[in-house]
Amino acid sequence: MSNIIEVKNLTKEFKEIRAVDNLSFSVAAGKVYGFLGQNGAGKSTTIRMLLTLIKPSSGSIEIFGMNLQQHRKEILSQVGAIIERPDLYKYLTALENLRIFATMSGIKITEKKLMDQLEEVGLADRANSLVKTYSQGMKQRLGIATALVHNPKLIILDEPTNGLDPQGIADIRNLIIRLSKESGKTLLISSHLLSEMELIADSMLIIDKGKKLVEGNVNDLFDPAETVVELKTTDDAAVFEQLQTSALQKYVQGKRNDCVLLKLHRNEVPFVMKELVKMDVNVISLHSKHSLEDYFLSLTTGHSHVEAIKN
Repeated sequence: MSNIIEVKNLTKEFKEIRAVDNLSFSVAAGKVYGFLGQNGAGKSTTIRMLLTLIKPSSGSIEIFGMNLQQHRKEILSQVGAIIERPDLYKYLTALENLRIFATMSGIKITEKKLMDQLEEVGLADRANSLVKTYSQGMKQRLGIATALVHNPKLIILDEPTNGLDPQGIADIRNLIIRLSKESGKTLLISSHLLSEMELIADSMLIIDKGKKLVEGNVNDLFDPAETVVELKTTDDAAVFEQLQTSALQKYVQGKRNDCVLLKLHRNEVPFVMKELVKMDVNVISLHSKHSLEDYFLSLTTGHSHVEAIKN
């Protein structure tokens, strides 16, 4: 099967609010799929629909080639998920927590298998420690272990590194990579930590206000040779309008705070500087940036120019 998830024209409305707007995307088998968007973009609402926690207003969801509404029980038996922080029994040990979750999943599993799960998430040496003694990062890893206890094919994690320190974030990152590369799991991960997604995701979807902005392979979307340039001038509003009818029009992405955003190949920066001089633009600074976060912000702050990036 080439795609584990197929979402088509998914829409969710809450009275007058359209939280998800005609969203379509696909998740390939055995890959890490990054699901990016600002707070309120519709990520959590989409994930809740994927887990049948809420019903779509319209559209369709297929997982493992089956319609989610028609084959709910069969599909969810092969899905492991954590929404926000995992629900754990803090006065029980890690091993006892896993045993309970295995029972709740309706599966019989040996103590060795439970220990293997804890080994996979790096907690075997703390198997008999009470969860209340765990750090937040350890709790997150134990939560992932509970999601893995029934050996799911698909793992859905909503902001798995929220509130973690740098070491905790690195631990979760390495765990996700192992689950994908060594165990062959398919992972859909919602996150606002764009630098982390750049390190672990094979492909990604960026949404804003419930709508898809771009979807694709990370390497195709984010070419290191392409750069986002912040142009600061003495009158950004006037310069932004002036650029719309200039030779630099195709580079303009939008405005953000006190600067104009341009997107271009780094070899074109000298040409841009010469054109700005010709136009008598009073440049305060021209700052080149080239990270996933810059790319993301260029999309979500310049909606009228998104099509230029997509094409």
